[in-house]
Amino acid sequence: MGKKVIGVLTGGGDCPGLNPAIKAVVKKAIESDFSVIGIKEGWLGLVDERVLPMTLDRDAVRHIDRQGGTILGTSRTNPFKSEGGAERVANRMEALGLSAIVAIGGEDTLGVAAKLYEQWKLPVVGIPKTIDRDLSFTDYSLGFESALQVITDSVDALRSTAESHARIFVVEVMGRHAGHLALRGGISSAASVILIPEYPFEVGRVCELLIARKRRGVRYSIVMVAEGAMPKGADLSLISQEKDAFGHVRLGGIGHYLADLIEEQAQLESRAVVLSHLQRGGRPVAYDRRMGFYFGIAAVEAIMGGHFGKMAALKHGRIVLAPIKEATKELRLVDVATCYDTDYYRAKQSIIGVLGPVEEPLFRSA
Repeated sequence: MGKKVIGVLTGGGDCPGLNPAIKAVVKKAIESDFSVIGIKEGWLGLVDERVLPMTLDRDAVRHIDRQGGTILGTSRTNPFKSEGGAERVANRMEALGLSAIVAIGGEDTLGVAAKLYEQWKLPVVGIPKTIDRDLSFTDYSLGFESALQVITDSVDALRSTAESHARIFVVEVMGRHAGHLALRGGISSAASVILIPEYPFEVGRVCELLIARKRRGVRYSIVMVAEGAMPKGADLSLISQEKDAFGHVRLGGIGHYLADLIEEQAQLESRAVVLSHLQRGGRPVAYDRRMGFYFGIAAVEAIMGGHFGKMAALKHGRIVLAPIKEATKELRLVDVATCYDTDYYRAKQSIIGVLGPVEEPLFRSA
């Protein structure tokens, strides 16, 4: 009998951290006497037999952990949106002799994995990936810290022109319906105002805050806004009403909309910068390389233990396995009560207070 074969795929939007996870899966699998093939273009590679897989051995993955994106390619293919799509996935897995699939993705890709396990009993294991950091049951998903670094570096580069021209710059970041990128990116880049989807904002209040800074002699301000943020009483700002295979519309446009309103209402020269797919690009930061390593190893261990329908997750500083179905059931959103200052539109300036009484010393001597 030949070696058991693991297939690995990446679906949805690309991001740094995917290649480190692929490398870890391959190395751990080979050391555990499995062979590995790469399924190209996400779930499309199992739906369409014309998309041929690639062999993944040590040489194929030796240097990929320092590269952004994914060597396997990706797509937003949803097998459940085409007639017989799930059945084709099952048949393709059998034809390729796959003992299991490692699916690396976010809400949509892992949602497919959950359905394939629940409805078809296919042996799937997941690895969480999304720069939006909106998956439940995991404190981290691949790509988030690398995207934050891009946001921070971009705002750092923007400050010189903002100060030179005494302008307001509205920086629009990704995140869909979750404000994690905007909030943490705003903290990292010291944005003056941070606007998130979880709390609709008042344009008048934004202008008040910016005018107050101007009166204090501050030449410029950075306003960080999530693509899914919206003014009170308004609807989502949409680039297009067209929906993808998972029923999502394209968010965006709030940056330019808000910059125009600030210039009109506050009489402050304003410009919008939309970081868009820049946030998905570049090399993975050290944290994403390490998390890709940990998640990849955990995924193979899950397969070895027969823990299908589960995904690797970070919980309270430990790598654990969580049910994919539960992790994709609802979005992980910013906790406004503990993390967001709704008066000043910024990160809450309180840390210890929200934790309750401290019963033990926070630090112990060695």
